[in-house]
Amino acid sequence: MEYVQERVTTLHALTDHRPDAPTGRAAVVVPMTEREYGTLAAERVLTALETVGPARVIVPLRASAERVGPFVRWLDGFELDVETLWCGGPRLADLLDERGLNGGRGKGRDVWLGLGRALDEEFVVVHDADTKTYSPAFVNRLLFPLAHGHSFSKGYYARVEDGALYGRLFRLFFRPLVRALGDATDTREAGILEYLDAFRYALAGEFAATTDLVSRLRVQRGWGLEVGTLGETFAHAGFDGSAQVDLGRYEHDHRSVGGPTGLADMSRAVGAATLRVVEEGGVDVDYDALAARYREAADGLLRGYETDAAFNGLEYDRDAERAQVATYADALGEPGPDTRLPAWRNAPVTPEEVAAAVRADVAAAAGDAAASDALAGDTVSDDTASPASSGAARTNGHHPDMALDGDGVGDADPGSGSGSDSASGSAPEGE
Repeated sequence: MEYVQERVTTLHALTDHRPDAPTGRAAVVVPMTEREYGTLAAERVLTALETVGPARVIVPLRASAERVGPFVRWLDGFELDVETLWCGGPRLADLLDERGLNGGRGKGRDVWLGLGRALDEEFVVVHDADTKTYSPAFVNRLLFPLAHGHSFSKGYYARVEDGALYGRLFRLFFRPLVRALGDATDTREAGILEYLDAFRYALAGEFAATTDLVSRLRVQRGWGLEVGTLGETFAHAGFDGSAQVDLGRYEHDHRSVGGPTGLADMSRAVGAATLRVVEEGGVDVDYDALAARYREAADGLLRGYETDAAFNGLEYDRDAERAQVATYADALGEPGPDTRLPAWRNAPVTPEEVAAAVRADVAAAAGDAAASDALAGDTVSDDTASPASSGAARTNGHHPDMALDGDGVGDADPGSGSGSDSASGSAPEGE
């Protein structure tokens, strides 16, 4: 147990205290995919949120059309004001295409849509739905700094599960990459590196912010969401406006290194987002030497991880971790085209237009053709929508009212084109 302060205000869980926080003035954005439908983890998250009492819960949903209706009805069974944003509907896709916002789909795009719908509240909290150890105190802890003068707060926690160290993408890729960049840069002239290095778990998906800050953030479309958010926050809030909060024990699903949605693919997106952020922060990156410097920084950290694991009686496979470092080094390179979504205050579409398109899509997916036709031309705020089509909360019990066939089609498509989902709806690491 320690209480050391970083350059950003660092709040520690020294006790089990649940601090007072303005939960009733906050929207909670919880991105989901169809694999979260009816699961114990998602059920636990939503049931806990009932005790938190947020102003609203917004669920950006990635699911096939035939599963949208059952998902909406399940979410409506909780004693929460839930707005379901189906992110894959054709009317929404057409709207975004017409406004020049077409492009790769991923977790970042889903969250961006949810953030737009949350702007009516004073604060926004974002977290995932696959957390096995979810506590209602998480929302209070994330919001607490915002009630005390900060604009942004980020969760941190130790990824120790099943007798081993996890958090591999952060430990083995992001942290040594930032260290390598810092070793080659005068950080007095590039505060962004010190800022990124100050966060104990920069890739955590849990954060809270004022809606004023949220309205200013450009958002990465996929797995670069968390790093991109930090870069934007540094530009608009800086050290003084930022905090990080200890969320204690936190467990969620793991990922393999290989495969179309594995850590190797994620490292490319995270690396590109990180390098774009530091370039915008004034860092002149030497790409010819970057991979070697990254490997050197990672090797130094491996010795520390191995010793720490032994100290705590945990398993540690140094060869496997070194092999991951080699895989991640191959992913390093100059970031490609900038495909970030615009800040909502500058966006060529309004949250109300998004809501109208989503309502029509949900009605069509649920088989209500008449409602779908009527809603397709609806451009007013969703406050005027009928309860049957808006996803407003109805308290008819928590259990799914219709079983979904099979185990789901998965939450990601390895493609990155406009019609694909390039990132999972669960946590950025999830490994």
